[in-house]
Amino acid sequence: MLKKFKRVHSFFWPLAFLSVFLTGCATAPPKNASNLCDIFYEKEDWYDAAVDTRDKWGVPIHVPMAMMYQESSFRHDALPPKDYVFFGLIPWGRVSSAYGYSQAKTITWGDYIKETGNSWADRDDFDDAMDFMGWFIYKSYKINGSSKWDAYSQYLNYHEGWGGYKRKSYNRKPWLKKVAAKVKSRSLRYATQLKSCQEDLDKSWFWKLFS
Repeated sequence: MLKKFKRVHSFFWPLAFLSVFLTGCATAPPKNASNLCDIFYEKEDWYDAAVDTRDKWGVPIHVPMAMMYQESSFRHDALPPKDYVFFGLIPWGRVSSAYGYSQAKTITWGDYIKETGNSWADRDDFDDAMDFMGWFIYKSYKINGSSKWDAYSQYLNYHEGWGGYKRKSYNRKPWLKKVAAKVKSRSLRYATQLKSCQEDLDKSWFWKLFS
């Protein structure tokens, strides 16, 4: 009996350790999400991903970052609220299939993968989430003529979808327009902050050694 216990223990202990290790390695939100410079100084790989998105899709960094903050507060495993049935007493799934940094819905994420060929993309990976948002903002510009620099209209596209934006469904949602205004305000603040640190962020690793 003792030998059997030892065999079981030796089998599950590495699994338990791996689970704890992976949990500890989960990407935590930035400590100061109100300042874009602080975010990128803390998470330099996020800046690299943001630059890649800018160069690939022609999207200014501050716009998707402001939208992402609104959607998930930079939580990799963010989920929408639970849905309730029977007079709001019984939880029944989630209000939508949105998930991850960008809160991309399953169907839209699938469209992104089909169009870009990024079949290994994950919604809880920051690089992939940024690329998705760059793709969406670019499409909003192509389909509805929304400027890539206009966080207000881009967020309305993001929330309502391209068809909903075209139908101006947001006009029936005053609360949504207020949220979009908040996203715009944050994007402008992020843009100003980024100007003060972008040169430093763009320095090569070699020059950073001597700065």
